[in-house]
Amino acid sequence: MKGDLHVHTTLSDGSLGMEEVIAQAKRLDLDFISITDHDTMSSISRAKILGERYGIQTIPGVELTAWDKERNRKVHILCYAPQKPDRLEGICRRCSEIRQSCAVETVKNVSRLYPIALEDVTKHISGSKSIFKQHILHALIEYGYSNHFYGRLDDELFNEKTGSCIVEREYPDVNYVIEMIHSARGAAVLAHPVVYDSEELLESLAKNGKIDGVEVYHYSADEEQQARLLAIANEYDLIVTGGSDFHGLYNKLPTPLGVYTTDKENIDRILKLCGKK
Repeated sequence: MKGDLHVHTTLSDGSLGMEEVIAQAKRLDLDFISITDHDTMSSISRAKILGERYGIQTIPGVELTAWDKERNRKVHILCYAPQKPDRLEGICRRCSEIRQSCAVETVKNVSRLYPIALEDVTKHISGSKSIFKQHILHALIEYGYSNHFYGRLDDELFNEKTGSCIVEREYPDVNYVIEMIHSARGAAVLAHPVVYDSEELLESLAKNGKIDGVEVYHYSADEEQQARLLAIANEYDLIVTGGSDFHGLYNKLPTPLGVYTTDKENIDRILKLCGKK
């Protein structure tokens, strides 16, 4: 028994709708799937209905954006199986507002270099409440400034450190975000620590008993990095998860659904932990 516990749809920055994703999970013989769109719980009810229709179990999820104030960088926290998801609505709304504010300013910056309009970007948004860089890149591709989503143009405009157009602001403090997840009786898992260089943060959170798990199996981590993360998880008895971080057409690397998964033991730990909270 296995599940892909990191999946995005058109509710945030994925290119496929929820039903397409769940149908594909069934074709791949996955037992569980968790739709973890950025800063929105909109998937919960429909994912459950579609999961029952296709015969695949769904775990309610969301990927929340937070800020590591000590190291002054962004971090993502996956929340699983919140028993009181309404308690996360406020923080989801706040994060979406921050992202949208940054995105509108980013589009203005891009348009000074490449003459595209905001409407060229927003037409690529389906159910998402925010503009993501993938939507901007989609517009740039349509107007012939690139023929792929990642590479030179993405790096020139949106590189986290050197991008000429990227706009970033502080998101809610990571400790507060985790507290809110626990208040909602959910499991808090640090997403892809390699992406935002969050290994030191992971150790700090684990040492203080604040985090429930870590996403070890993710395309961003090579075998050596996975081994280090696994060692931390074992030392502090953390839940170990894996997920494809699936975005469909918008994947950074060829990463099909189900290429990284979470095993039954750790899925059971998530469900048991949330049932006890």
